[in-house]
Amino acid sequence: MVSKNTICLWYNGTAVEAAQFYAETFPDSAVGTIHRAPGDYPAGKQGDVLLVEFTVIGIPCIGLNGGPEFKHSEAFSFQVATDDQAETDRLWNAIVSNGGQESECGWCKDKWGLSWQITPRVLIEAITDPDPTTAKRAFEAMMQMGKIDIAAIEAARRG
Repeated sequence: MVSKNTICLWYNGTAVEAAQFYAETFPDSAVGTIHRAPGDYPAGKQGDVLLVEFTVIGIPCIGLNGGPEFKHSEAFSFQVATDDQAETDRLWNAIVSNGGQESECGWCKDKWGLSWQITPRVLIEAITDPDPTTAKRAFEAMMQMGKIDIAAIEAARRG
């Protein structure tokens, strides 16, 4: 069954490359059908790759090779919940080492400018702790981090 809601991500001719990277990096991700343009369009010619269907961690997406006009921004991001430091490190490092860029508080950008939040479940539990003092300590620790360090979050949570 085709999803009723699909995320459309704009690329400048690199939708296939991005979809392949996501499929190789994230579980439950795959590249689907590649659609070629039936005619010339502002960013390409008839026969060029226009659309790429893919999934990222089970979320249906379409990569549109729309050209250089629009860029990704932090206003949209994928938030990926990780279970441990090894998974956090693997995903963060895969994105950053493939031409991406580190940011703060678990955020990074891939080489196409798409933002990712690599977020350990422990972090969410800590900053939403019912004890406001505990939550604040964890939050303040997170605010000092790029990639999230689970051991440091747990230490801050304990006080």
